[in-house]
Amino acid sequence: MFESAELGHSIDKATYRREVPKLRASLLDAQFELRERGKFPIVILISGVDGAGKSETINVLYEWMDARYLSTLAFSAPTDEERERPYMWRFWRALPPKGRIGIFAGSWYSSPIAERIAGDVGKAHLDQRIEQINRFEAMLANEGTLVLKFWIHLSKDGQRKRLKALESDPRTAWRVTQASWDRLKTYDKLQEAAGHVLRMTNTPWAPWIVVEGTDDRYRSLTVGRVILEAMQARLAAPQAQDFAVAAPIVAKGDSIDVLTSLDLTQKLEKKSYETQLAKWQGRLADLVRHPSFGKRSLILVFEGSDAAGKGGGIRRVTAALDARQYQIVPIAAPTEEERAQPYLWRFWRHLPRVGRITIFDRSWYGRVLVERVEGFCSAADWLRAYAEINDFEHELHEDGAIVIKFWLQISDDEQLKRFKEREEVEFKRFKITEEDWRNREKSGLYHAAVCDMVDRTSTSSAPWTLVEANDKSFARVKILRTICERLEKALLTEKTKEKEKD
Repeated sequence: MFESAELGHSIDKATYRREVPKLRASLLDAQFELRERGKFPIVILISGVDGAGKSETINVLYEWMDARYLSTLAFSAPTDEERERPYMWRFWRALPPKGRIGIFAGSWYSSPIAERIAGDVGKAHLDQRIEQINRFEAMLANEGTLVLKFWIHLSKDGQRKRLKALESDPRTAWRVTQASWDRLKTYDKLQEAAGHVLRMTNTPWAPWIVVEGTDDRYRSLTVGRVILEAMQARLAAPQAQDFAVAAPIVAKGDSIDVLTSLDLTQKLEKKSYETQLAKWQGRLADLVRHPSFGKRSLILVFEGSDAAGKGGGIRRVTAALDARQYQIVPIAAPTEEERAQPYLWRFWRHLPRVGRITIFDRSWYGRVLVERVEGFCSAADWLRAYAEINDFEHELHEDGAIVIKFWLQISDDEQLKRFKEREEVEFKRFKITEEDWRNREKSGLYHAAVCDMVDRTSTSSAPWTLVEANDKSFARVKILRTICERLEKALLTEKTKEKEKD
């Protein structure tokens, strides 16, 4: 990967002075067009060897382009707030919106490479992180993001010379620390780890560009030209890149499915309901106050038919919780800010810290339900969403979150009854809209979409719980019981881990 970046590339001063004005003008023109169209964002990763000129490269880009529409994100050790959330949370929050350019100094590659050099992770674990990164970058590309990854390279001797030169100049001596010299000692390990990572993540949708950093003029011109050519090519393209990651839906040969198999006649009598409700609410209150829960987080997802009782179910859950411990996130049509970001961005931003709970009243499954049925996204978008959602939920699970998903199902007759009741009762009229009535006409399409959703996204780490909701009492108790049982299992696993450490 690095051989061509150790050949002594250089640009003479006269050529540099001649080329830079033309390059700057073209970059500004492309940046203006990017901003005016607002169709896609650009993510630029600046990585590489210490002393190779990463900071200087970023400074040059700020000099050559309109700094008002650039943002630089520098990542070092995670803060306490970041450590209490999934690893990728801080990178998702920093993604630039459409029409803007985000420059990442340090990125999702930094920790895997550093941990491998330090010997904190084995090759198998590193490869798992690489797979996660590849899927993340494929998702960005499919959402329209132009991903440019630069590795600024120096040979071992070149790095030593650069550090000495920086240290001898009073204006740059501050940039060389003992850690810089310590990293020089691990140069060979860096080359091995970085070489492996770069090879495995050099994908068609996010290839690496390795640039020799010995000569400042060569490095700056090369990076600037690559960015310009990539921007111009994307702006000239009729549509964004698209890399399918899901097989098409296969039609079933009969009428049996996960929804038709539910017994919607199940009921719970009032006295039994009151007893069961108090029992499970009490248990839930104890579980979320248990010391082991302080190391986990809880994410509850409520989806279901219109008028199936999601709101009532959520209220019975929150009645057992301290209001300071949870957040309810109602999901409706995305805002302008949210439409300028990848689809999952607006959900990542609401993920809870450890010891906290987030309840999603509708969720990321809108892409494979309402957006699929109403044609708000392309077939390629919702087909690949199954894999992206599974990756998302697996990542949450791996980082300690407990993800519990409910689909509340009612019959067509029961839905019609509840719709009419909402129209007639004064304080329930806000719950019924023309859209609800219109959705009934597409019940067959929504039925198929729900079945596909359950089949493709009910995993061992985040299974779906289908709730028979014709009887509200039965549904509410089933929801509470499921949450408690999942929490007890997760916290028992946490205790077992702690004992194994002891």
